[in-house]
Amino acid sequence: MKLTNIQRFWISFVLSIPMLIQMLAMPFHWMMPAYNWIALITTTIIMAISAFPYWKSAIAAFKKHSANMNTLVATGTAVTYFYSIFAMITDRAVYFESAAFVTVFVLLGDAMEEKMHNNASNALGKLMGLQANDAEVLKDGKFVKVPLDQVQVGDLIRVKPGEKVPVDGTILEGVTSLDESMVTGESMPVMKKVGDTVVGSTINNNGTITFKATKVGADTMLAQIVDLVKKAQTSHAPIQNLTDKISNVFVPAVMIIAILTFMIWYSFVGATFVQALLFAVSVIVIACPCALGLATPTALMVGTARSAKMGVLIKNGEVLQEVSNIDTVVFDKTGTITVGKPVVTDIVGDAKKVLTIAASLEESSEHPLASAILQKAKNKEISPVKVDKFEAIEGKGVRADYNGQVAFVGSNRLLVDVNISREMASRAEKLQNEAKTVVYVGLDGEIIGLVAIQDVPKSSSKDAIAELKARGLMTVMLTGDNKRVAQAIADEVGIDRVIAEVMPNDKAQQIKEL
Repeated sequence: MKLTNIQRFWISFVLSIPMLIQMLAMPFHWMMPAYNWIALITTTIIMAISAFPYWKSAIAAFKKHSANMNTLVATGTAVTYFYSIFAMITDRAVYFESAAFVTVFVLLGDAMEEKMHNNASNALGKLMGLQANDAEVLKDGKFVKVPLDQVQVGDLIRVKPGEKVPVDGTILEGVTSLDESMVTGESMPVMKKVGDTVVGSTINNNGTITFKATKVGADTMLAQIVDLVKKAQTSHAPIQNLTDKISNVFVPAVMIIAILTFMIWYSFVGATFVQALLFAVSVIVIACPCALGLATPTALMVGTARSAKMGVLIKNGEVLQEVSNIDTVVFDKTGTITVGKPVVTDIVGDAKKVLTIAASLEESSEHPLASAILQKAKNKEISPVKVDKFEAIEGKGVRADYNGQVAFVGSNRLLVDVNISREMASRAEKLQNEAKTVVYVGLDGEIIGLVAIQDVPKSSSKDAIAELKARGLMTVMLTGDNKRVAQAIADEVGIDRVIAEVMPNDKAQQIKEL
């Protein structure tokens, strides 16, 4: 079984604890019983498990006539370890702890970097988890469930209410509304009919549809998004590449200084061979890249962890390094600037009466906006009234008998059959200009009120945008939502520029063009 860097670090750290205790006890002139043997055994295990990979890397670099940071680690730990064995045999002072702790410190940096990659992989796993596990495919005249990887282009697939759309395709039968917020950024459910396209991983709110698969596997939109995330994970901070460039000069220089140290002490100062060797090894051990090996992964880990707690995900190390030079901040709309779900913002007319009628009819409705109206009624402590002869009018709204009167709730398509006052029409137009979805509430052939619904900005968005602008940064909203809605939200919170109706796989290109 191959150990991970994290496992190797913890094993090495635990094994080094006796040596750490001895080092801390030295000022008190206390010596651990059989310390040399304990240090020999624990350090040997550390060298075999944790230092050996660095030795292999150094040997591989040597064969290519080059040097890297692992060359210093390997040389310092190997010479110190084998000298300590010699010193133990000849009854001299041992330095096992130096070999052990250099290995532990360098390995700590590698473990931190591995931890970051694991976190990124977990995020990728959650993204992959957005897709459906199977699909209901038409085979021999019947719909049967098959694993997602068996779905082929051209298959006819059925999706029921509440299910995820498994792959991309075109609707052949049925009408429904889809929650596409995770793909397009559109906060409001999108109505879909025959001929419209559907995207894998979106959620079918109501209505059963049958569609023809047009993109499967790696060609789906979700797969392309996952691919973008994978590419982001494989990149490294430029400072890490700089470390390797420095090592090409630094490592040979250290080795030359160590050799000169040995020669000067042995040939000119009169030190013994062992003393001169110790001085040379000291140069190598001191030069071991603990700081260089720890600095970059530590900075990356702290930076990404702190930002994640604040709700900001760092794409890669390069982004974190270059963040001090940014002049533009780009935001998504849904769930970032806004709350992420539609809520009732305005009620025109007798608020209690309008909301009671709307909630009473929408309680039996499957329309995606019904939940917003029912939630508003609940907040106002208004209980829906039982209605009779409930009827859903396709593409328009719902109708029912309410206390002996015909009540209706729906879109502006209802206006063909009912009367609306000039004042009410004017208020509706004003709300629509504010990018709000207007629901008309009528009673006995006349519109008596309006309910406006919108995905509203978060309470903190306006202050956050103002803070960024105060620092001289330009703010941009990049969203899949429609232009009018996006612009209204941007104006409300003070965003400088809006780029709307952009698909996820086109967003990266839009940012490159800024």
